[in-house]
Amino acid sequence: MARLTIAAFAAAASFALMPTAGIAQASNGYYSATPATAPAPGQIVTRSTVWTCGEASCEAPKGRSRDAIMCQLIVREVGALASFTANGEAFDAESLSNCNAHARS
Repeated sequence: MARLTIAAFAAAASFALMPTAGIAQASNGYYSATPATAPAPGQIVTRSTVWTCGEASCEAPKGRSRDAIMCQLIVREVGALASFTANGEAFDAESLSNCNAHARS
């Protein structure tokens, strides 16, 4: 019985350590910001949040500030946004307009 338990544990441990394509490619963004003009690829830091920008959008994990503040922080860096999503929910037109009012001229 002990051998069976050890073998089962070893098998489970080896599967737990194996990377999978789905996990490696999964988005870790709680926030998604799509600038009106394409952002420069790379990373942007707003306060303590690291945003990763690709060809069309920027993503970031959940920050410590309210969603509206997180929108304002990224809009100051990348300019006006075409859309902003927090936890899978898109800002409505009014919320996005309020956010975009904080863009640098």
